[in-house]
Amino acid sequence: MPWGLKRFQETGQNHFLTFSCYHRQPKLAAPEACDVFVSALDRVQQSYRLCVYGYVVMPEHVHLLVNEPEGSTLAQALKSLKQGVARRFALRAAEPFWQERYYDFNVWSERKFVEKLRYLHRNPVARGLVAKPEDWPWSSFRHYATGEVGPVEIESQWTARRRERAGMFLEVTVRAPTEKPRSSQA
Repeated sequence: MPWGLKRFQETGQNHFLTFSCYHRQPKLAAPEACDVFVSALDRVQQSYRLCVYGYVVMPEHVHLLVNEPEGSTLAQALKSLKQGVARRFALRAAEPFWQERYYDFNVWSERKFVEKLRYLHRNPVARGLVAKPEDWPWSSFRHYATGEVGPVEIESQWTARRRERAGMFLEVTVRAPTEKPRSSQA
């Protein structure tokens, strides 16, 4: 881990994550590559019981807004996600698929949550890839705009209402407030 960089995980907070393709090469530029990533995200979401609040797949990087998985660490879930995608594309590649490590920002307030969600949804527009966020198919924007069910289940008010109508309720585990966040060296 770079000098001075600390991650605070196992805090019960949400996390805004960014990770890049090796040397920021556009390895996710093809629609098929984006589809593989989204499929892998869905698999990791289910395997690790990860709540995905938002995501965007860009040609050379990814942004995720997620919680901390129960029974595992966020670092383990991301390792599984990145390895799953890399195995699909880089079996005999001369270089890695992903850049090592990832950027992790603890989302400690609702204001920061909305800020990070807007940032990731507006990223394709800011980069000039599309004119409107809803035009980028590899993001959770359309879910928030219309309630559209996509390939990755997004934790939102739309999803909560759908679960309530179906008679399903999520169980939430809350840590005691005396626990201190642990710094991760991952």
